[in-house]
Amino acid sequence: MIKPHRLFHVSDLHFGVEHKAAIQWFADAVAEEKPDAVICTGDLTQRATHRQFAEVRNFFRSLGTPVVIEPGNHDMPYFNLWERFTQPYKRYGALRDAIGGVLELEHLVLVSLKTTVRAQPRWPWSDGFVTKDALAATLAELERLRGDPRFKILTAHHPLLPGPEDRKNPTIGGDDAFAALSQAGVNAILTGHVHVPFDMERASGNHPVRMIGAGTLSTRLRGAEPGYNVISFAPDTGLAIEQRVYSAD
Repeated sequence: MIKPHRLFHVSDLHFGVEHKAAIQWFADAVAEEKPDAVICTGDLTQRATHRQFAEVRNFFRSLGTPVVIEPGNHDMPYFNLWERFTQPYKRYGALRDAIGGVLELEHLVLVSLKTTVRAQPRWPWSDGFVTKDALAATLAELERLRGDPRFKILTAHHPLLPGPEDRKNPTIGGDDAFAALSQAGVNAILTGHVHVPFDMERASGNHPVRMIGAGTLSTRLRGAEPGYNVISFAPDTGLAIEQRVYSAD
């Protein structure tokens, strides 16, 4: 039996309004279990301040394990509109450069899709928006991986499809992106944003894709307690998801 890769998938830390006890609970689990990597799918901060990004940097560095991050809608400057419109990812990019962000595993590969934009033709600007350029960049990376036998996991902040299939998609461009990515060989998609964990399968044509959402480790709860996912994968056993929920007890 092949030893599975193990990833801790967390999202929506919202440093500034983080759930301190849940954050420590997560850090203790990383220290004890030593996963191959921690994947954080966005909203690392609450207001993208320099202080909040510094707190995130110190937290991730303290884990002692590889960390891969995505930008969330809260990770662009909120108060400094000039910077938001001219250099929206400057602070996030400095964090990414400080903690790394490239992960190479024997049986699994991660591919990123940016679902955030500095502004949208609607209000509020919090929901997802997949631009043609962002999708093209991800598809180019998948084309580079054509023929690579490894299991392909996409990481993004916003879910590409709504939960109920009959509900309007809050992510602009999400339907087209999901169809193109599934055709390009994506096997699973990790996201956050909604603060409620989920695990479901959707398909485009004959290409099923596992869609996995992490909850939050912040105090901004939306009907679910703080938590994170443990993702295990091996070629002979497939993909397994464990949803962990924080309890003060």
